[in-house]
Amino acid sequence: MTLEKSPDRTSVDPAATALTAEPAATAGETVDSFHRGRFHLVQPLGRGHRAGMDAMLLAALVPDPGSTPIKVADLGAGAGAAGMAVAVRVASAQVLLVERAAEMATFARRSLALAGNAAFANRLQVLEADVALSGRARVEAGLPSDVFDHVVMNPPFNNGADRRTPDALKAAAHAMNDGLFDAWLRTAGAILRPGGQVSLIARPESIGEIVAACGRRFGGLEITPLLPRAGENAVRILATGIKQSRARLSLRAPLVMHGEGSHAFLAEVDNLNNGRAFYARR
Repeated sequence: MTLEKSPDRTSVDPAATALTAEPAATAGETVDSFHRGRFHLVQPLGRGHRAGMDAMLLAALVPDPGSTPIKVADLGAGAGAAGMAVAVRVASAQVLLVERAAEMATFARRSLALAGNAAFANRLQVLEADVALSGRARVEAGLPSDVFDHVVMNPPFNNGADRRTPDALKAAAHAMNDGLFDAWLRTAGAILRPGGQVSLIARPESIGEIVAACGRRFGGLEITPLLPRAGENAVRILATGIKQSRARLSLRAPLVMHGEGSHAFLAEVDNLNNGRAFYARR
């Protein structure tokens, strides 16, 4: 199964004559609807990383504090799906979309410029920067220390030694190099305020690297396996941690996506996927 096919999608090819959603796409891209049409995303078609359920579940890890303003950084934001999902659900959130690839950052800016996203677009900004920068280089790139309340991330998940895709844009988004989790979590730890929360979604085989990279940076780790159906192996893990916390790691009960013999999402997962709820820490 895949977790990358959740949006309501309008594909565009040279023969297309009309769009059912936002009339902004051209050949080689799509305008995709998320959260039951509450926001739209311009994405490359047939190349690059395409956002889907992974991004929506990642966004669901950020709680809604009501009227209290919060600052959120979406590291490796791509076209901006997770950060936009946070902004749509959390009206008090100011979100920074951090993306290294200029082309994907352009897709994020175009998404924010869509008329259907106007209600929240002024609460998001796009920053072209390498998440792995550290020290003065990170600060000069636009990622200052100790300012964000939440950091969300969906790091590349394919081993760099695996067979690489000929799609350079997709390879850059999906290929993991040694030390990637340590570099990304180092940046998260630097830009979060004390007590701030880091949230990420990853493959189960990365759990050891994630725990090691959190080290003394984050405590109170909560890890939730995501199962296609009860009794099946996990296909993703959701993880959250608190900067400078000394609480112990907690392995939470699995989150099950589908009922037996069904492809429909169970109610809890459907609510998370569509921005009607968030996945609260215990």
